[in-house]
This record gives sequence, structure tokens and C-alpha cells, in this order.
Amino acid sequence: MSLRKLLRGKGVLVLPGLAALLIIALLQFIGFAPLDRVGLLLFDSYQRAAPRAYEDAPVRIVDIDDETVRRLGQWPWPRTDVAKLTQRLTDAGASAIAFDIVFSEPDRTSPTRLAERLQREHGAPAVLAALRSLPDNDAAFAEAIGRSPVTLGYFLTRSGKGPTVEPKAGMAVAGSSPDAGVTRYTNALQPLAPLRTAARGLGFVSLTGDSDGILRKAPLIAAQNGQLLPSLAVEALRTAQGAGSVIVKSSDASGELGGSGAEIVSLKIGAFEVPTTPAGELWMHYTQSRPERVVPAWKILTDALSPAEMEKEFSGRIVFVGAGAVGLRDLVSTPMQDRDLGVMVHAQAVEQMILGKFVVRPDWALGLERALLLVFGLLMALSLPRLGATRGAILGLALVGGMLAGSWFAYSRQHYLLDPTYPVLALVLVYICSTGFTYYREERERAYIHHAFDRYLSPTLVKRIVDDPGQLELGGEEREMTVLFCDIRSFSRISETLSPKQIIRFLIAFLTPMCDILLDRKATIDKFIGDAILAFWNAPLDDPDQYANAARGALAMVARLEQLNIDMPAQGTEPWPGEVNIGIGLNAGPCCVGNMGSAQRLSYSLIGDTVNLASRIEGLTKYYGVRIAMGAALARHLPGFAIVTLDRVRVVGRDAPETVSALLGDETLAARPDYRAFAERHARMLDSYWAQDWVAAQALLDAGKEAAASHGMAKHYALMRDRIERFRASPPIGDWDGVFEATEK
Repeated sequence: MSLRKLLRGKGVLVLPGLAALLIIALLQFIGFAPLDRVGLLLFDSYQRAAPRAYEDAPVRIVDIDDETVRRLGQWPWPRTDVAKLTQRLTDAGASAIAFDIVFSEPDRTSPTRLAERLQREHGAPAVLAALRSLPDNDAAFAEAIGRSPVTLGYFLTRSGKGPTVEPKAGMAVAGSSPDAGVTRYTNALQPLAPLRTAARGLGFVSLTGDSDGILRKAPLIAAQNGQLLPSLAVEALRTAQGAGSVIVKSSDASGELGGSGAEIVSLKIGAFEVPTTPAGELWMHYTQSRPERVVPAWKILTDALSPAEMEKEFSGRIVFVGAGAVGLRDLVSTPMQDRDLGVMVHAQAVEQMILGKFVVRPDWALGLERALLLVFGLLMALSLPRLGATRGAILGLALVGGMLAGSWFAYSRQHYLLDPTYPVLALVLVYICSTGFTYYREERERAYIHHAFDRYLSPTLVKRIVDDPGQLELGGEEREMTVLFCDIRSFSRISETLSPKQIIRFLIAFLTPMCDILLDRKATIDKFIGDAILAFWNAPLDDPDQYANAARGALAMVARLEQLNIDMPAQGTEPWPGEVNIGIGLNAGPCCVGNMGSAQRLSYSLIGDTVNLASRIEGLTKYYGVRIAMGAALARHLPGFAIVTLDRVRVVGRDAPETVSALLGDETLAARPDYRAFAERHARMLDSYWAQDWVAAQALLDAGKEAAASHGMAKHYALMRDRIERFRASPPIGDWDGVFEATEK
């Protein structure tokens, strides 16, 4: 089959799916951090759903918590107190004592330090001599360390280059040197030299989370200036066993496949073998918080625990000492908790090593995930053109569900971390691209209609047209329609006070709610003419309620503008030039509506005398001082609304006069007694005016002045009073028909 025939036939439908599959495969190959993070978040959800079951492993945490600080005083304590804590844990039979605290500075409360300070202040010689004769606190702590199985912690940093840490035991490497993948550091903040010398173990306490800050893997080894160094957890486990070197096993020594070059696959710490990531990290398998794992330090230092209880709690156990008090905490984020103590991570890491309860990401995991991506992605891409959207979705859901279920099963039963993110995303993207392209090809006609009208039709009308395109007759047709023109009063003056960008923002803030109202009333928005809106009803679809919809829409626009005039200045988020007013002209009658324009550009619009008259009526609203005015044809279709006649007018460009009315409200206003009285008196006033009974018309104007003002007709009454006074002084000549000649549009 030639390429041309393929592109013309159904074979082209597989191309978007294949392209999507290729993109995801490339992202998986090079590694795309946002998608990799999705997989990590999935693993987090697994841990929260099924955390490691807590078992009473020989690990405890001694916490310098808030209650301890309250009872024993603020940290840092004199090193003699820390020595006392160390000695009591040793006496209780602790197999290892690991401090998640870096004793990098001398004890400021030591007698020798106090003597130095007192000497600078010219203290009494006798006092100085007495202080110097007392034992040094750091020396006392070093002696306690020397008598105990203590592992001290230190921080690894990348700030500058300092002396390399000298480990207490070497690290033997089985295979090629794996330090290329290990996190590298250049400097270290270490305990005081006498303390380091006395300790049996030294381990780093630096913990760094993933890019999102969550600590999912605990580093077990790191490199400083080319030297491999153990973590506090590794050293605590080693000293507890009295073991020698830690054996680092590389991939080329294990017989395992995968990876490029030598990578770490496990550590051998005494009797325990620990699987690691290529960077020498341990995937953490956290438990829920358990209070029996933690003992407050005050209970040990205040003899709250009897010797028997101390032995039961600590004998044969690895004890981690950390600070959990507010202000002292070394906090990290884990999949189980947003804020947890760093010492908890070290303790749980040792628990996993002792119990052998690991979660691992096997070296074949990436290969399996890539194979699933390609096999299932190709299956979906090639099957979709034949299956169609519905059956293809069923196939896709089955494959996605199978992979998610398999990933969960691997975690919950085998403790394997298999990431289905890329294969699932590939299936989803292949489905979306293939079905989207198919929809584009097969639904172009309906899509054209939708895109042609959704900018100026209400969503309901667009849906009806798309569902039944036969309702829409393209080209010009004559219809009975209702037309609305809306214009902002004194827009030129408003424009002078605003910058061009502010004008645009003001128009958006004004036009958006106005158009929402019109669309809710089934209007078609024809166009925007600067600050003006042209809308109409009963096209392209029939609207049997077009007259009422137009009237209610106009009233709602006026009410919404009144609220905007209150809300917008108060909010201050958009430019709003004080009191904004509008005029709305309405008219009904026959119009020609359809796609009009040139061969190059079409616009769905309408033309006719009804449209021109609606525009002129909108212009008259400013002259008469009303918000909404309408022609006689529309007024006849709204018998229940509050409508009063304004005048007989001959507008510019039109010979036939028109009776123009004001729309003051809906049926609720029309039913009010005060309005009915006003409307009846107003009608008699106009009849007297047209009958040239100036005295009666004047009297009725004066009587209805206050009521007219309350209904927004004050300016109209002022105009009529001026006319009557002029006609009383100079009566009209000839056959006067009462028509006002408008001289402006």
C-alpha cells in the first residue's frame, strides 16, 4: 500500500497514536521529572494504604522532647548530663548508642570554659583556681563514650573543602568501585576530636529528600573526597554486632544485570545484607507512628524507670538519641507524615535491616515498564481504528486497571516497587490522540457549526444546532425578530480618563455580565461596536418568547449595571469610572438574517428597517432621559409589562413617524397601584398634549411630577414642560400632528 493510499484510508488513524506512544517512550528513556514524581507519589499512596506492620525490633529512640526540656532545662545540656545518659543506657545493656546530635563545639558550661570567661572579667584568683581544678565536661563525656558502644553523628556538606572524615571501620568493595553513583560531599561538620577518638562508630546524619522534599530513600553510604563513608544507621548496626568492615557489593560482582557500569546493589553489615539503590540508598518502608518505640530522656535521667524497667527497655537494643523538642527538631517529610523527626528515619532504617522487611525496586523493573509501554501502547494504537471509541475505551480501561492492580499486587505481596505511570500515560495519550483525530475527521461538519456560532449564541442554542444541523438555514432568510441596541452613555468622556489598557479592562468588566444576561435569555449576540452591543432574538432558531425574553433581558441589564456601579468601585480591582449609565433601544419586526459578507469573510448578522429603527430608538434614550425605549411593534407584544408612551418621533433617515415607549419594569411593577395611577395620568397628559390642550397637559405634568421622578421619567417631564410652555407662547401652525422631529441619530 502506497503512503498516499495510507494517508487517505483508515491507516492514517494509527499515526497519531503511534506519535503519542513515541513521545512517552522518549520521555521515559530520558527521564521526565514531573512524570517520575507521579510514580513516587503513587508509591507514597501505597505506603499510606499499607504501611509496614510494626514489630518490636531491638531498636529504641531516646527523645529529648519538650517535657524533658521543661524538667531538665534548655538544651544544650552540660556534657556531664549527656555522659550520665550514656552511662545509664550502657548499664541497661544497650548494644549500641547512636547520637543523632553533632557535638561539634566545646561545652560552654565546662569549668575550664567558665574559668576562661571569668579570667577575662578579672575574677577572683581563688575562684579561678577552684574552677580549673574541676574535671572538664567534654573529657567526662569522652570517658563515658569510651566505656560505651557509642556511635557519633556528623554532617556532610558541600560548602568548601575540609578534611576527610576518618571512618572507624573500612568499607570493602566487592566488584568495581561504585562511588560514581553515590552522593558526593566535600566537607564535614564533625564532633570534637576527643569524642571522635573515644567513639566506636562514626556515621553521617545528613538526610536529603527527593525533588519534592519527601524522604523516600535513606542514604546508607556517601562519598567525601573519594572516601566512602557510612550513615549513622549503618554504623549503629555495625557497632551493635561488633562487626568489622562494611562490604559494598557492586553490580558487576553480584551477577545481576542492568545499569551502566558498576552500581551498588547491596551492603553487607555484619550478619545483615541490605539491598540498596545504585546510589547506596535504602527504600524506606515506614510504619505508622508507634509510641512504644520512643522513650523520653527525662525518664532515664530522673530515675523514673527502675533498673529492671531500664533493662527490659534497652537491653540488647540499638538506641538512637535525638532531639524532638520545639526549636531543636531535625524535621523531614515522609510519605507517612509531613513532619517527622530525622532520628525516626535512622531508627526505622535499622529496623528494616534487622527484620529484613524491605521494599525494593528490582533492577528488571525499568525493563518491564518499558516493555509494557511498548506492547500495550502498540496494541491500543493499532486496535483503536477498528474498535472505535467505546470499545477502545473498554480495552484501555482493562489494560490500565490490570497494570495498576499488578503494581499494587507487586507492592502488597512481594514488596516490589513497579511504576505504571509511563505505560498508563501512554495508553491514555494514545487513546486521546487517536480518538481525537478520528473525531476531527468524522465530525468536521458539526464541529464547523459549533465553532461558527458558539461565540455569539447561547450554549443551549449551540447544542440544539449541533444536535440537529437541519434547523439551521445558511444564507439570508426573512424572520420576525426582536432587536436590541445597548450603548454606554458619555463613553468618549470616560475614555479620556482611562488609558487604552484600562479602557479594554473596563469594557471586559462591563460587557461580560451584560452578555451573560443576554445569552441566558436566548439572545444571539451579533457584534460589539466599540462600547455598544447589538443582539437579536428568534434566529437562527425559533424563539416563541422572543419579545418577553428581550424585555426581561434589558431590565436585567439595567439592574446588573446598578449593582456593578456599587460593587466595582468598592472592589477596586478593575477601572470603573464612577457612575456608568447605558441606553437600550428595542424594536420588533421583519429582518433579513443569515451569513452575510464577502466570499473571503462571512458574518452571521441581520439587516432591515427594524434594525435601523432600534438603533435610532437607542439614541433617543439619552434625549428623553430613560434607560430602555422601544418601538410600537414591540410594545404591542408586551401587554403585561410596565410600559408608558414617550413621544411620536420622526427619526433621522426615516420618513414614517414612530410611537416610542419607555420600558419601566415587568409585570410586578405593572400591577402596583401607584404605577397604574401614574401610567393612567401620564396617558391623559399625552392625549391632552396631542390635542393641544396645553393647560390640561400642564396641570397633569405638575400633578405627576413626583411620580415621574420615582419612575425615572424626570427628564422626559422636563422636556414636555418646555415644549408646552413654548407652544402656549407660540402655538403650532397648520395641521400639527404632534410628531417630534429628531435631528440627531
